[in-house]
Amino acid sequence: MNVSTICNHLSSEMKKPVNWNTVKKYLEELVKLDKVQAIPLPHSKEENKTGLIVYSIKK
Repeated sequence: MNVSTICNHLSSEMKKPVNWNTVKKYLEELVKLDKVQAIPLPHSKEENKTGLIVYSIKK
């Protein structure tokens, strides 16, 4: 899932808006703690550029 998807899911579950930057910071912390894996995807239109970053829970 990407940051926007997680943000939308949390907002609907909590019934109030969740800040995109807050979700991004928490995901970065989870990556540092080796709980979540960040997977950069290639840009869809421009070569040699990074597009979305998808996050996956590590098992």
